[in-house]
Amino acid sequence: MLRAIEQRLEQLFEGVFGRAFRTNVQPVELARKLAKEMDDHRSTSVRRVYVPNEFTVFLSAGDREQFEGYENSLVAELEEYLAEHAQREDFALLTPPRVIFETDEDLGVGEFGIATRMAQYGRRDDGEAPEDVEPGATMIYKPRTQPTEPVSLEEMGVDRQVAVLRWNGQRRVLDRRRSVLGRSRDADVQIEDPNVSRRHAEIVQEGSAYWLVDLGSTNGTEVDGRRVQRLQLADGARFTLGETTVTFSTEQE
Repeated sequence: MLRAIEQRLEQLFEGVFGRAFRTNVQPVELARKLAKEMDDHRSTSVRRVYVPNEFTVFLSAGDREQFEGYENSLVAELEEYLAEHAQREDFALLTPPRVIFETDEDLGVGEFGIATRMAQYGRRDDGEAPEDVEPGATMIYKPRTQPTEPVSLEEMGVDRQVAVLRWNGQRRVLDRRRSVLGRSRDADVQIEDPNVSRRHAEIVQEGSAYWLVDLGSTNGTEVDGRRVQRLQLADGARFTLGETTVTFSTEQE
């Protein structure tokens, strides 16, 4: 059943949705290809099937930039996904999986490479693991479709969703992945409140989710009277900067 679901997701992302969102590498695509590389580089010993435990992911500068701000969390999730995949397939690992991101200027947006390796990391060999296993060659994955065939959200029958902030009778649509809120005129969303820092907080879009991140402000960022450093925003969420309460919502454009 799980394999059937994965195949269906793969068809979906490589079909209409794949063409719509093909401009950047997607985390689900990385996870799927990392698991494929693990499967493709198996090595059988006397009693076990060993697989690589180190995966270096090469990304273009543009793709690497989109993960800025949550790269560590993404790496941790990919490592957890690989560990679960190995356990499900009854593969043996020398150590827990390790994922490393690197920037490769030769790659275009939407392209990425994966290099695999079995690394000991100081672990004492039990005599059963394969010896002298050569690192796997870097596999380059490219988008299957060309950017000359754009698919609009209207063609897919999907309305575009936008994030909106409201405070003190004002309304602002967020049109960037990262929007800085603060008292400064250079802020993306200027809030005229003397208790608000010049660069107080920012709202970061990660896929379909929006996160509120405090930027080390003097008076802090509060939600329900509690100071927060980073919090995912739900539709209708209210947060306070200085003495100003801001309401976050998502709307169909």
